[in-house]
Amino acid sequence: MAPNYDEATIRTLEWQEHIRKRPGMYIGKLGDGSSADDGIYVLLKEVLDNSVDEFMMGHGKKVKIDIEEDKVAIRDYGRGIPLGKLVDAASKMNTGAKYDSKVFKKSVGLNGVGIKAVNALSSKFTVRSVREGEAKEVIFSQGIIEDEKDIKGLDEPNGTLVAFEPDEAIFSKFHYISDYVVNMVKNYTYLNAGLVIEYNGERFYSRNGLRDLLEDNIDENPIYPIIHLRGEDIEIAITHGNRYGENYYSFVNGQHTTQGGTHLQAFREVYVKTIRDFFKKDFDPSDIRASIVAAVSIKVEEPVFESQTKTKLGSKDIGPNGPSVRAHVGNYLQKELDNYLHKNPDTAEVLHKRIVESERERKAISGIKKLAKQRAKKVSLHNKKLRDCRIHFNSKDPKAEESSIFITEGDSASGSITKSRNVNTQAVFSLRGKPLNTFGLTKKVVYENEEFNLLQAALNIEESLEDLRYNQIIIATDADVDGMHIRLLLITFFLQFFPDLIRKGHVFILQTPLFRVRNKQKTYYCYSEEERREAVKKLKGKAEITRFKGLGEISPDEFKNFIGKDIRLDPVMMRKTDSVKQMLEFYMGKNTPDRQDFIIDNLYVEKDEVA
Repeated sequence: MAPNYDEATIRTLEWQEHIRKRPGMYIGKLGDGSSADDGIYVLLKEVLDNSVDEFMMGHGKKVKIDIEEDKVAIRDYGRGIPLGKLVDAASKMNTGAKYDSKVFKKSVGLNGVGIKAVNALSSKFTVRSVREGEAKEVIFSQGIIEDEKDIKGLDEPNGTLVAFEPDEAIFSKFHYISDYVVNMVKNYTYLNAGLVIEYNGERFYSRNGLRDLLEDNIDENPIYPIIHLRGEDIEIAITHGNRYGENYYSFVNGQHTTQGGTHLQAFREVYVKTIRDFFKKDFDPSDIRASIVAAVSIKVEEPVFESQTKTKLGSKDIGPNGPSVRAHVGNYLQKELDNYLHKNPDTAEVLHKRIVESERERKAISGIKKLAKQRAKKVSLHNKKLRDCRIHFNSKDPKAEESSIFITEGDSASGSITKSRNVNTQAVFSLRGKPLNTFGLTKKVVYENEEFNLLQAALNIEESLEDLRYNQIIIATDADVDGMHIRLLLITFFLQFFPDLIRKGHVFILQTPLFRVRNKQKTYYCYSEEERREAVKKLKGKAEITRFKGLGEISPDEFKNFIGKDIRLDPVMMRKTDSVKQMLEFYMGKNTPDRQDFIIDNLYVEKDEVA
């Protein structure tokens, strides 16, 4: 019998209940901290946005961030939230100062939602505002007030302190990765020259804005000095390296739009047109943009983003009465870049030479490319390498973000993953053995090597990353010497030809358990010696211990425990200190004394231990 549908079945959720029940609506995916866009970083960003807005309005030049394990504290030195509205600002939806565009004309925060989402999704949330020697402090748990106090006669600068602990009931087994936080902090300083952010005692500051961003992120010497253009509500920095791919950093109102949007699309189109007009030649767009490294930042009134977490700009216009985003970016870029190239003929000459080199290489591999495509078309009908999934990253499916591909080696490992995977969101690509070492080779090898050509086709990254089919590319190899070598060979391939996959945080290493510890009642899967000892202790020493030597030894029934909701992934990351060229030479080049010392120092001989 169907349940009754009457007045009693209709209920209105409290604001914090709604956020906790549907967190994805407010912060995107939850995650465990292994991806830069996981929910715990969105919580941090929402609080930071408010502090940066204060700086943008001319109040407070410093922000302090302290993160210790799962506890986050952010203190700014702005005006401080008005004391009488502190509770409302932290716990009433659609309450904030950002609706008054005179005060916050081009703000980055979530317009009255952000800090409430942080509050509701935290097991403990404290907000404290100091104004002219008086303060108010309110403590919440899961969005519900636990304590409230007024403080008088304070000798403390104005500003707001927000401290929170993400709720483990929602963010299970999460951890903050410091490199992701540092990248976020640096972006705030590049976009707000003069702002000082202290993160766990380290000071970050930028004097030259986007020029500093490119200098800090390009891992080789640019082939010409960085072109830095600054206008009203727009800033652009451009240079070229010698690596494959296009590398962009785009921002709207201080928000890092990792998926671009209308402003980046306008930049890419108008940049090509401006270069063609300047040289009076109809160069191919791919040759003009080959190896470009650029940053674009614009300010927009009341921006429209394509998601709650604001990673892609959807606005067509820069304000209610302003021009279109395309016209705003296009008119400025066309005029200023053309002027710059006329005034700097040396830069123009180097740029022209780079375009011609790219054109020459593209034409040289066009023949082999055509053959490879024909071969791939034939093979794809019977491609035993790829076990595809139903939902892809470049689709409009609500679960597109979850789309992933496991790159495995050998039939037994790929068989276990294939049988235990989620067929909707998890694909498997099986390698035949050790892939080719591509260090020092040209892109021609991607088409000549059948395996790499099929991998490129599976990922759909030949032209650009815009149509990437999987959000997470997961290298799943045994944790032995051969497995480690395969990881290095695959990372070398991506670094050599598709570095943006790593720069944009799409490549991961799958962690799989080293031990199974169990008795008749309980089973523990352990990823380290420490976890193994802990499990033995929990089972009071009466345990059967199995050491997994390889992925093929783990049955499909067990494997599903390691690639489902509790999947553990290590992101493959690049920092400024990680020069692609130096990394590749060190790990994949000829033996040198430094390399030999590294191998000897890091050599690990496994010893069997008895529980």
